[in-house]
Amino acid sequence: MAATAVRYLRSVGAPTTAAAPATPATPLPRPALRAVRDDERAPFDTAAFRSVLGHFASGVTVITAPGEPGEPGPAGFACQSFASLSLTPPLVAFMVARTSTTWPRIARAGVFCVNVLGAEQGGLCRAFAVSGADKFAGVRYDRAPATGSPRLADVPAWIDCTIHAVHTGGDHLIVVGRVDALGTDERAAAAGPLLFHRGSFGHFTA
Repeated sequence: MAATAVRYLRSVGAPTTAAAPATPATPLPRPALRAVRDDERAPFDTAAFRSVLGHFASGVTVITAPGEPGEPGPAGFACQSFASLSLTPPLVAFMVARTSTTWPRIARAGVFCVNVLGAEQGGLCRAFAVSGADKFAGVRYDRAPATGSPRLADVPAWIDCTIHAVHTGGDHLIVVGRVDALGTDERAAAAGPLLFHRGSFGHFTA
């Protein structure tokens, strides 16, 4: 995150070093907490919301990040809420629940790798969807070139990112990543993508 701030200051021509000792920053005030207003509540049952939105088929990814010193290992979780966002600059986004126990570890790392799963990797997705388990047990991976985040073996595509911004979105966070490197494995891609539709995995047939 510090590197991102330095790049921004340089882009606008602001100095990134000070001639005199810096004055300690004053922390921003905490946002006021409030209850959800009646006009913000859904006019329908949450089960209906899930059912209707489940008709939108999506791809499936695993978001990974390198472990920080003192942590047991790298971090990762299964994520279907992923999308490309911008071409110039190259940005992607994913959504994560504010209750996620994996997100704080990714936030501390400041970087992540999006691993796009293939048609035969449903089991890999399930392994990363379990909370509290050693998700990387028996999983082959190497280090993505820009950030060192885990790049899972045999995935059709991967996108290596630095966290660019984080926005609140109800009970989720919207995480924007600046793409530093990316690539594909055409052999793995030949099997097609792993899709999620109405609570089940599926395959794409052309």
